[in-house]
Amino acid sequence: MATNQGNIGLLLANNESPCTVNNFASLADQGFFNDTKCHRLTTSSTLAVLQRGDPKGDGTGGPGYEFANEYPTDQYPPNDPQAQQPVLYPRGTLAMANAGPNTNGSQFFLVYQDSELPPQYTVFGTIQADGLATLDKIAKVGVASGGEDGSRVAQVIIKSLLLV
Repeated sequence: MATNQGNIGLLLANNESPCTVNNFASLADQGFFNDTKCHRLTTSSTLAVLQRGDPKGDGTGGPGYEFANEYPTDQYPPNDPQAQQPVLYPRGTLAMANAGPNTNGSQFFLVYQDSELPPQYTVFGTIQADGLATLDKIAKVGVASGGEDGSRVAQVIIKSLLLV
């Protein structure tokens, strides 16, 4: 992934989340992510993510369809209370953002510090060392409002997302 702040290498996990990886790869091949901005940076002590993949750039957009959650959500039986308990999404995790169960589309987040979330966000890859260095640089600038969640002070644009 080439951004105006540097490259972010990703390694996709087709073995754990094949539908999600295929969706992501298809959108990338179509140029869906090209010239889109990252609309959300979170810098709290329990959640440290950069969210992107919204063609509208405001957190409300997607590809026009939704699909089911995969790993780690699919590791829990339906209605299991453990599925509501936070688990560790370690630094370097690539996961889908969603608006509830089975509402995945195009928005995804990059975890740049260990974060705890319920296991309701499909993990579909990892961020390589170059990407973590770029994410650290992006996060260091901070949130525009001065708070812990919102748009970044300096805009981050995905110039292109190519599969190799």
